[in-house]
Amino acid sequence: MSRGVIPPGATIGVLGSGQLGRMFAIAARRMGYRVHTFSPDDDTPTGQVADAEITASYQDLEALGRFAQGVQVVTLEFENVPAEAIQAIERHVPVRPGANALYVAQQRAREKAFLRTHGFPTVPFAHATTLDELRAAIAEVGTPAVVKTAAFGYDGKGQHKVTRASEADAVWASVGGQEVVVERYIRLQSEISVIAARGVDGQTVEYVPFENRHANHILDVTTAPAVVPPRVAAEAATITRGILQALEYVGVLCVEFFVDTDNQLMVNELAPRPHNSGHLTFDAAVTSQFEQQVRAVCGLPLGDPSLLRPAAMANLLGDLWEGGEPDWANALRFPGVKLHLYGKATARKGRKMGHLTAMAATAAEAQDLVIAARDALLG
Repeated sequence: MSRGVIPPGATIGVLGSGQLGRMFAIAARRMGYRVHTFSPDDDTPTGQVADAEITASYQDLEALGRFAQGVQVVTLEFENVPAEAIQAIERHVPVRPGANALYVAQQRAREKAFLRTHGFPTVPFAHATTLDELRAAIAEVGTPAVVKTAAFGYDGKGQHKVTRASEADAVWASVGGQEVVVERYIRLQSEISVIAARGVDGQTVEYVPFENRHANHILDVTTAPAVVPPRVAAEAATITRGILQALEYVGVLCVEFFVDTDNQLMVNELAPRPHNSGHLTFDAAVTSQFEQQVRAVCGLPLGDPSLLRPAAMANLLGDLWEGGEPDWANALRFPGVKLHLYGKATARKGRKMGHLTAMAATAAEAQDLVIAARDALLG
């Protein structure tokens, strides 16, 4: 066994307990690992398939210490974990990705500053911590602009479009006086993501760019490979590798990009974990993003990221349950469609309950197939 490898039979700890952890645990257990999950909740998507589910607050440093003593390495499926929690675990075992990468990716202002400092392309932006700074930031960036809270924003939460400078006061009140980032509103051609992994030894692999379409700020459908010029795909991969290197990253990272109408790439944000857009890799890639995470954090060689065929993924939100239980049999009459449900007991509007994947001769055909299957859930 190579030095530094955490072999099958060992126990991997996961901070967070949602669907990303669930699919990670499935991949890890298939490879012979045990999985312990830690979060404030019980009967969670991850806990249902893990070997042990520890329920405690991320502020409970004693519980985190006990959790760390029962595992050989810790990874994340949820990045908004307090720095003190990471430090408590690192006294016992490695946390991958590490504290520095999480510090950067947890907060938009720090993330944007990191990208700018290292020369990675972004939308023009400014930073504000007071109302006066917000007014100045809007003036600097220009309108229309998007004001985003610096912390705890996802699926469009904490975002406000500004069309006139005079709207600054109302936006500042609506975000509760939080630190914000102001970004220039750009004309988009598409949104793509590149998911990549970097190992303990610095080995790096990345998937082809995936194209993402959103509805109400929540990812709706992903197709792969993305329809972008080869130059754009190659540049996105190069930028992603550069970010992994600059962060000295170990694990799986998703880099979300804007592609403007001139085919120029701009990094939108980083997700220091597997990503919703990569769910299709569970069925459609030689090595899924979740297996890559296992391999990376355990010091194993990374797997082949190639797609078996073009593919598509469609999210299943709680809205589908509003008229009663979806018609699973009707959707699964499409032979090429795969169903993934996350074990969440309660369906709520906008809540991610599962997803469908499909493969076909082209990404467009896969998209048509997965959307037809999702439509069939409603009979």
